[in-house]
Amino acid sequence: MEKKTLFDKIWDAHVVKSVPSGPDVFFIDKHFIHEVTSPVAFLNLEKRGVGVLHPQRTVGTPDHNVPTVDQDKTIKDKLSRMQVEKLRENCKKHGIELHDLGSAHHGIVHVIGPELGITQPGMTIVCGDSHTSTHGAFGAIAFGIGTSEVEMVLATQCIMQSKAKKMRITVDGELGAGVTSKDIILYIIAKISAAGATGYFVEYAGSAIESLSMEARMTICNMSIEMGARGGLIAPDETTFDYLKGKQYAPKGEEWDKAVSYWRSLKTDDGAVFDKEYHFDAADIEPMITYGTNPGMGIKVKGNIPSTEGMEGSNKSSYLKSLDYMGFAPGEAIQGKKVDFVFVGSCTNGRIEDIRSVANYVKGKKKADNITAWIVPGSREVEKMAHEEGLVKILEEAGFELRQPGCSACLAMNDDKIPSGKYAVSTSNRNFEGRQGPGARTMLASPLTVAAVAVKGEICDPREIF
Repeated sequence: MEKKTLFDKIWDAHVVKSVPSGPDVFFIDKHFIHEVTSPVAFLNLEKRGVGVLHPQRTVGTPDHNVPTVDQDKTIKDKLSRMQVEKLRENCKKHGIELHDLGSAHHGIVHVIGPELGITQPGMTIVCGDSHTSTHGAFGAIAFGIGTSEVEMVLATQCIMQSKAKKMRITVDGELGAGVTSKDIILYIIAKISAAGATGYFVEYAGSAIESLSMEARMTICNMSIEMGARGGLIAPDETTFDYLKGKQYAPKGEEWDKAVSYWRSLKTDDGAVFDKEYHFDAADIEPMITYGTNPGMGIKVKGNIPSTEGMEGSNKSSYLKSLDYMGFAPGEAIQGKKVDFVFVGSCTNGRIEDIRSVANYVKGKKKADNITAWIVPGSREVEKMAHEEGLVKILEEAGFELRQPGCSACLAMNDDKIPSGKYAVSTSNRNFEGRQGPGARTMLASPLTVAAVAVKGEICDPREIF
């Protein structure tokens, strides 16, 4: 009997038709849409006189360019307002479920899918957004698609896709104090580079991964894209089932038992072969931070920015260009660098567990005077829990500002931009030039590291100021 990986099992179960020497016609279980990539897709459907084949398999929410203050008022930015209005119109016209601004379950698409129980093991999930890989934490094949593919899924519930190569990244051992899932993934990307998993779908395995909560697993799968992977996934287990049980869209009663029975089969067979494998020791992972302009340019917060020794030609010039943009020099220590903004949020770290960790850390402390601190919950549900648990009071007393749900300062598509030349330590997923605003200088880190930086006003090791 053929030994299959988890990826093989899910993929093979969803192939409608194999095209010789071409892509597979691949069935999609769930399709998430937002205000940025869906309007053109719907417009093209209308031009062709084509409807939405399975509207019940699509869920919408506005998130990328919505404001995070005064969400009950008219959106000031004209383009943003038009995109949100178009999403409403299209969802209403085609009978698609929409979690709109102000509704109980509004939020970032990759946050509300799991918290509602829409995301489930064994599914195929797509969205016009690269960080759809987040949903792979549940043992699902989830990946981002382009606008023309959004149109294809709306019209046919299928997509044309070539099967990716398979990679397994195993992290074994116990994580040290102050080390989080964000540190794990930043460590991995720093080790294999921002292009090290290009062409692969990555399965994360090992005792360190299995020990993580669902929210922590989502952080890891979310950033698979930042090493070039098509997506990432983790085999479902009791942690997964406990998270999903009782959620609004999770199976109930006998259907739940039947679903869990199937979900237990979703694991890589012993002896299954991957195209590439990596093994890492959890004990070697420490709090991480990026220093450059791609997520692979990361170091331990106690480390030094790498020197140019051994670099030649274009590699050296592009490296120095990146450091010049950041205002850093080769060989410098990263600790002690002054910071202007901190941001906790995004589909990477905007969940309640992230906000709890920050609140627990800053309780009884004050942020530094030079820091502007934004906390942006990933959903209305996260915002509600933060209030109910008293976290908002703790954060506000420490000088943090809690804003309303949205993608916020993860990307410069809304009002929450970092000013040119300013430094931001962010829990988001990308540190490209201008990602958080024209000229903004972004350093990626965990919520815990961000909390420590906010208190000290400069880059520091969160383990040293508990």
